[in-house]
Amino acid sequence: MPPLFFIHGMWSRPATFATLRQELAAAGMLSVAPTLPLHDVPAGSPAPAGLGTMRLGDYLDSLRRDLAALDAPPIIVGHSLGGRLAQLLAADAGPDNVRGLVLLSTAPSSQTQFQASSLSSIRAVAGVMRRWGWWKEAVKPAAATMARAVFNHVDEEEKRRSLAELTWDSGAVLAQIAAPLFDPDSGSRVDYGRLQLPVLVITGLDDLMVPSGVSRATARHLSAAGARVDFEAWDAVGHWLFHDAVRPRLAAALSRFAASIS
Repeated sequence: MPPLFFIHGMWSRPATFATLRQELAAAGMLSVAPTLPLHDVPAGSPAPAGLGTMRLGDYLDSLRRDLAALDAPPIIVGHSLGGRLAQLLAADAGPDNVRGLVLLSTAPSSQTQFQASSLSSIRAVAGVMRRWGWWKEAVKPAAATMARAVFNHVDEEEKRRSLAELTWDSGAVLAQIAAPLFDPDSGSRVDYGRLQLPVLVITGLDDLMVPSGVSRATARHLSAAGARVDFEAWDAVGHWLFHDAVRPRLAAALSRFAASIS
């Protein structure tokens, strides 16, 4: 069975996947979860110098090195921003180096950005955009904002622990996500024609951070390009798929998908 290569989302770290990976390992599924650049700081630390000007290309360069270090082509699994990075990385690496792709609550590419706008998602990032120059600084939304937009439907104790794990992220990357038309790198454009591989797309219908329409549009682009796409939209599920009420369902979906391409 191919190993899993997990990519965490914005303001997150590999701890996102810790319990899930342990449970999958017990079932015989191996995995790795690299850390995006300048995210390996203790919870509650000040923003690392240089993080604010990191761009999607910098994150991808780091992930390319991590991918090249593997002994076998993996299934790339990305959550939120990690979903966008997963698409870019898989398209860059090619089918000989990637067995499959799993997109969880995926952030949009430039081609699916239109579906990303909603009142809840705008509210989620509005706070960090009030300060002039945010696009070249490290940014982190307020805990109350993240509790509402990311951790809806999550048990209060699990929500508290997850909020404590959030970290800083790049304002430049957020700008590339939020305004791809003004991105001189075109860093968020995905070459879907290079993603003709098995793909699993999962979204929560109550996702307040990235509307489920983004995942639907992503699945359509992938299918049109010739990918084999399995699409799942889960009722009463938000952006966060790693808490006790949802994680077993996610583990089962990952296991089925991996078995289908072994």
